[in-house]
Amino acid sequence: MATAGVEEARKRLPELLSRANRDGTVTIVTKRGVPYAAIVPVSHVVRGVRGLTALRGSARGCYGEAARYVDGMRDEWR
Repeated sequence: MATAGVEEARKRLPELLSRANRDGTVTIVTKRGVPYAAIVPVSHVVRGVRGLTALRGSARGCYGEAARYVDGMRDEWR
């Protein structure tokens, strides 16, 4: 993992993007020494999203009466 200040990251953005894509390098961008953002390979983000969407609906039926109550409230709010 690498770090770069905002100004340095701005100047070196093409290089930082290439390193993320080619080598999988994560770069933390800091602002006044405080972590502010990250440049990460797309594969890091997509992998996490796929993992969460695979869980969609997996708890259906686990909450019984409470789930039916909340569903009824949702209908009232629409």
